[in-house]
Amino acid sequence: MTKAKPGLDKNLSNVIDELNEAPVNSHHAQQIQQDENDRRHEDARNHHKPTDLTHPHS
Repeated sequence: MTKAKPGLDKNLSNVIDELNEAPVNSHHAQQIQQDENDRRHEDARNHHKPTDLTHPHS
């Protein structure tokens, strides 16, 4: 883990460090890819706002 610089998000700094990590072997490469996929999925899930198609004031 890195120490955050003033004015920067520590979590984003850590993600950047993890993304810059070079894989050692194919298993490690797969783990890095899965971590990236997990972050992307979590981000998409957190930003999903379903549309209310049955609005009561229509």
